Amino acid sequence: MSTLYDRIGTGYSATRRTDPRIEALIRDALGDARSVINVGAGTGAYEPADREVLAVEPSATMIAQRPHGSAPAVQARAEDLPVPDRSFDAAMAVNTLHHWTDLRAGLRELRRVARTRIVIFLRDPASGSPFWLTEDYLPSLDPSRRSSAIVDAIREELPSVVARPFQLPRDCADGLFVAYWGRPEMYLDGEVRRNISNFALVEEGSLAEGLARLRADLASGAWDRKYGHLRGLGALDLGHRALVAELACSAADARVQSGPALPGRALTEENDGTLV
Repeated sequence: MSTLYDRIGTGYSATRRTDPRIEALIRDALGDARSVINVGAGTGAYEPADREVLAVEPSATMIAQRPHGSAPAVQARAEDLPVPDRSFDAAMAVNTLHHWTDLRAGLRELRRVARTRIVIFLRDPASGSPFWLTEDYLPSLDPSRRSSAIVDAIREELPSVVARPFQLPRDCADGLFVAYWGRPEMYLDGEVRRNISNFALVEEGSLAEGLARLRADLASGAWDRKYGHLRGLGALDLGHRALVAELACSAADARVQSGPALPGRALTEENDGTLV
């Protein structure tokens, strides 16, 4: 991951800004945790300013873009965190697991260093609405198979995990892969694409045909005839979830709990207790 973001991360902050609604979701998920280790921290977009935070990030380019006064950062990988066991109330990982070299080792490290809970923010495409960009234009960028394996690993390594669904706002300030679901013209902007790892991992030339069709469909009105209703929606569930695994009763009472793995692939959804 460090090599990728050393290459694409130089202008990251131009389009990847903190979205206050995602920030509120993560803050709420952290609960009463007073100390937090942020793994795969990037530029520190979602680190809570009112808590003790240590950022862990493998890319020197990303660390260099952290704002003045942000939490201290160490250059290290998720699979080998340079801190003692149970040294933080909570561990958080935001939009980063798909970059880890050894996912299960990284999840075990989160479990090792956290006393009370683990908070992961990611997108599980199987849990949300289909995304028109990968359905109609760029199917090679569809992350569903990889995401499914990530969700399976989380469920097995963190059996207490509960999913908190999140509808992504149409005006999301953080330029995530699906952030422009209701602003299709943005995907024609090279700077926007450069700051999204899904695009950066493939050759620009291999995207040309799909992007050309999107440009043509926007010009002819074909996109709006099929998907124009999205422009009027305030938010859409595209599979983003805050995954919260409770390891203890509270930050004040750090007794580790354990339990059997959930059956099947799905994660428990907190809104109604059902499996989806």
